[in-house]
Amino acid sequence: MAKKKGNRVQVILECTEHKDSGQKGTSRYITTKNRKNTPDRLEIKKYNPILRKVTVHKEIK
Repeated sequence: MAKKKGNRVQVILECTEHKDSGQKGTSRYITTKNRKNTPDRLEIKKYNPILRKVTVHKEIK
């Protein structure tokens, strides 16, 4: 089977508040986005299980 070529790519989201807290570990999520519709980096509010609250997660790399 041939792989489809498309605008949808996988991206990694990392918590922005976790680095400042000084706690061990990281909160990361993997999701997909359409590169054509959203060319800039994603910012989504997601749950951080280490901090036990909803925080802003930004796209890395």
